[in-house]
Amino acid sequence: MPKTVVLDSTPLGQLCDPRTRPGPVACRRWVADMLAAGHRFFVPEIADYEIRRELLRLGNANSIAALDALAPQPGIGYLPLTRDIMRRAAELWAFARQTGQPTAGDNTIDADMILIAQAESLNDPGAVIATGNVGHLARFFPADLWSNIVP
Repeated sequence: MPKTVVLDSTPLGQLCDPRTRPGPVACRRWVADMLAAGHRFFVPEIADYEIRRELLRLGNANSIAALDALAPQPGIGYLPLTRDIMRRAAELWAFARQTGQPTAGDNTIDADMILIAQAESLNDPGAVIATGNVGHLARFFPADLWSNIVP
């Protein structure tokens, strides 16, 4: 059964790193293997924002170009932010605090809650968030280290 994988900022940043260091190479190979096996990926706009702002600060044009080229590829979609997603993220933010499970400080935007709301918007019970930090996300949505998600 094909998996739907929502990319958090850790694997997304690795995918946009054109260097031949082991981490980025392994992540690109993982995506290629997953796509070849028929799985699909989504780049959430909040993760794009988190990666893009740092790449712009660094003036890293090559990585920005790689980020721009990622979502139009076959099998890789883009999850835009919408009013409904932001409203759901606000509900998740409030719930996390009401239940003593905040994932960020009270005065932060809490990108994790936005990411979870974006993943929920797919209405795919088999979807998983590929991340480098499972702890915060997995309390609210299926998540795993990107390297643990296999074809």
